Amino acid sequence: MRDTVRRVVRCAVGLTWGAAAAVVELLHTVLAGLLLLPVAAWPRGRRAVLRPFLAGARKLTEAERARLRTWLGVHTSPAYEDTRALGYLACRGALGVLGAVVMLSVAIGLGYGTSWAYLWLLVDDVRNTASVVYTSLGGLFLLFLAVQGILGVARLEARLAHRLLGPRHQEELERRIAELSASRAAVVDAVNDERRRIERDLHDGVQQRLVALGMLLGRALRSEDPDRADRLLRQAHEESRQALDDLREVAWRIYPTTLDEAGLRVALETVAERASVPVRVEYGLTGEPGRAVATVAYFVVCEAVTNAVKHAAPTRIVVAVGSEEGVLRVSVEDDGRGGANAAGSGLFGLARRVAALDGRLEVRSPPGGPTLVTAELPCA
Repeated sequence: MRDTVRRVVRCAVGLTWGAAAAVVELLHTVLAGLLLLPVAAWPRGRRAVLRPFLAGARKLTEAERARLRTWLGVHTSPAYEDTRALGYLACRGALGVLGAVVMLSVAIGLGYGTSWAYLWLLVDDVRNTASVVYTSLGGLFLLFLAVQGILGVARLEARLAHRLLGPRHQEELERRIAELSASRAAVVDAVNDERRRIERDLHDGVQQRLVALGMLLGRALRSEDPDRADRLLRQAHEESRQALDDLREVAWRIYPTTLDEAGLRVALETVAERASVPVRVEYGLTGEPGRAVATVAYFVVCEAVTNAVKHAAPTRIVVAVGSEEGVLRVSVEDDGRGGANAAGSGLFGLARRVAALDGRLEVRSPPGGPTLVTAELPCA
């Protein structure tokens, strides 16, 4: 309730400011139109007349962008043409007038809605009590309508700004195509990096143990001392167990079958159980996310926990998973020494995985800690 009241108050201040600014904007637009009429058929003269008005339109539009950002929470791109700024001011003047009407209704509603309190406090003998009550109820109803009008005009302000100051449809398509091309290239690079990592894990881990296993078995076969051969076979058995553990670890890092069999929560709890430091998982999802989103969320947690244990020497790690407004949010925080490099191979690979789903990865790791890795993934 408090947030709603705060939002209404901020929108009311923004509309009041906008109503005052609309007077200047309408005068600017009308003056530009009047001066353009005599030179409408003369291109050079039209450009000469438009130049100062376009510069003024940009300054007024920048002031409007600041008002929208500060009071209405509307963010627009600064990359817009001056001619579009002039058109925006021409259209926004009508919204400014509408905002002034709404704010006048708010003032009237407040006056009627609080009249009964003043009457009861200041006047001892109020004979027509029913009229006071009816008038007050009517004022409160008018105030309710005015509040709805404030929110409605604020939404219209946002739509108008995005429509006239935002990128054109063609520009938006070109931007989206560029993003998809970059994310596709990033996915290919991430797959290649993953293959190289798997090759290193197999070569440096499993392969070395299998070589040692073969050497132990060979020495046991050539040994003529039964006791020595028995010791070598015991070492070979232990080496085979270690090789199986390493192979299972590599397979787990490639893709955990638990994610498909039991879901994201169990997979993250398994990561916590396998870590060498205490890991607390705070799971706030009511349903299971899509497979692609769940896979990326799992690898974000797995890689962040592995990096923290390997490089930061933490005493505890907290993993939090939740969703809000169609966005799945994953955060991994540790109390280690900090200083994590977001451009390192592990975190950079995670950033590319997240970007492939139009998500965002943020790493905050000041020297001395703590380190916070946050991923936001669209899941709607």
